Amino acid sequence: MTLRIPEALLARIGQHGQQAYPEEGAGLMFGRFDGDARVVTHLLPLENHFQPESRGRRYLITPRDLLRAEDEAERLGLDVVGVFHSHPDHPARASEFDTQWALPVYSYLITRVQSARAFESTCWRLTEDRSRMDEEALEITDPAPAEEAS
Repeated sequence: MTLRIPEALLARIGQHGQQAYPEEGAGLMFGRFDGDARVVTHLLPLENHFQPESRGRRYLITPRDLLRAEDEAERLGLDVVGVFHSHPDHPARASEFDTQWALPVYSYLITRVQSARAFESTCWRLTEDRSRMDEEALEITDPAPAEEAS
């Protein structure tokens, strides 16, 4: 299983995490399913709706945001293929909280933001039995025109 993402979109995810710092930044990735791969073509950065005092270690995408994203993806002829979020001053590994709230259908891209600067990104997928998150391959593709969803 692989998440394929253009270098330009991965850079935008890092910028979103830097702007949200010291809180977690989050959003959704749109694209298409291609066998075992998810191919990202668009991003929808979102506001973190978690309680303000906990946003440094938690993010919340509301059901309303998810419905809006599904509508936008459909309008573009795409699917919601994953979630991205940042880990401020924390490794780019899926946490227990991430595992508890994940859905098996999505890829979860996590970017470590250390001292307001984005570093490495990793990708994770929840196992079907929901017991753990397994790291999945992250393939950064050549720069290409990539868009942000409106």
